[in-house]
Amino acid sequence: MSGGHRPVVVVGAGPVGMAAALALRALGRPATVLEAGAEDRLRPGSRAIFVHRATLEVLDRAAPGLAAELAAYGLVWQTKRTFYAGRQVFARSYPPPPAGTLPHFTSLPQVETERYLLQACKAAGVEFAWNAEVAQVDSGPDGVTLRTGAGARWTADYVIAADGARSGVRRALGVPMEGSRSDGWYVVVDVEEDPATPLPVERVFHYAHPAVGGRNVLLVPFAGGWRVDLQLHDDDDPEELGHGDGLRHWLRAVLPPAYADRVGWASTYRFLQVVADDFAEPARRTLLVGEAAHLFAPFGARGLNSGVADAEAAATAVHVALSTVVPARARAAVEDFVLARRRAALFNRDAAGAALTHLRPGPTERAVLEQAARDAPTDESRGHWLDTTPYGPRGLPPGNTIHKY
Repeated sequence: MSGGHRPVVVVGAGPVGMAAALALRALGRPATVLEAGAEDRLRPGSRAIFVHRATLEVLDRAAPGLAAELAAYGLVWQTKRTFYAGRQVFARSYPPPPAGTLPHFTSLPQVETERYLLQACKAAGVEFAWNAEVAQVDSGPDGVTLRTGAGARWTADYVIAADGARSGVRRALGVPMEGSRSDGWYVVVDVEEDPATPLPVERVFHYAHPAVGGRNVLLVPFAGGWRVDLQLHDDDDPEELGHGDGLRHWLRAVLPPAYADRVGWASTYRFLQVVADDFAEPARRTLLVGEAAHLFAPFGARGLNSGVADAEAAATAVHVALSTVVPARARAAVEDFVLARRRAALFNRDAAGAALTHLRPGPTERAVLEQAARDAPTDESRGHWLDTTPYGPRGLPPGNTIHKY
């Protein structure tokens, strides 16, 4: 495909880009997606495994029936437990969702979420250009010109950039990211379920797990496996604990031994906590969404979920802008998107940051944690606080009455 003019071009065929394309189609707009990789590209790891009901609802507005498909494929755990130094301080179980309703969340590998989104996009008539990495962006008052590395030239009235953390569109526009990187390291592992020794389908968080030297451990089930997060001590070697025998050694301490030989993917991270200085360039013709606009620590599952909310908001703004012949009204629609979604991103960044701070306490904060753990057997509110705080504050971002993220 050699290019041409389109009313709207979406850059990036990840879940956020495809959500934007579906939202455009639901509004009656054509949608063309440029993706740097091939259609059959391999994507390592399960990555974003947690899709909230609010996100399922957004996707279902764009492609009716899609939410039910994702929920049916994914896994819903109904029990959560929290431990402190090996002693349970909180547990709660929830009834299954009523038949015919969406669950509060579904948990599945991102590659499967993308597979369902791609099917929905094709059914909706979304146009894809694969192997079309954007190398140059010229965005001005009259529209946007995109040039790919292969030399194709595309023009559009509006562009929605959903090309991820290393966004070439954001770099080409010169939009800086504001924020910081977390101080500590984490090892994140995907482990396949062992049918011979299946585990209870429960989310389990350990403060100061005694079997791994007092490190924090999070265990989250998803369809087909488990996500295991290990928070490293300041003097740990991430390479030693993130690979080979070092990785298998601590996995055997937190899971049945057979799981140490079922690692599908492992990586080490220091999490970025950054938000784009602006979610559109000065001409307000190119809009940034998802990880092209913000990166958060994963606590609270704010990345993909906020990205899908961005996608719907961007598609709506572009639809309104294309529906008017008054330039000021078109610009105002994009401004509304920028203000609302950047405000939400700052809220999510700070919420994830609060979780990071909670998980890396100083002496005073650690004393508070230990006291809460002692109080938990007789005061359920203290156990509930220990259970919920590692994921950051909940609620709607200020001024946002539609999207949870």
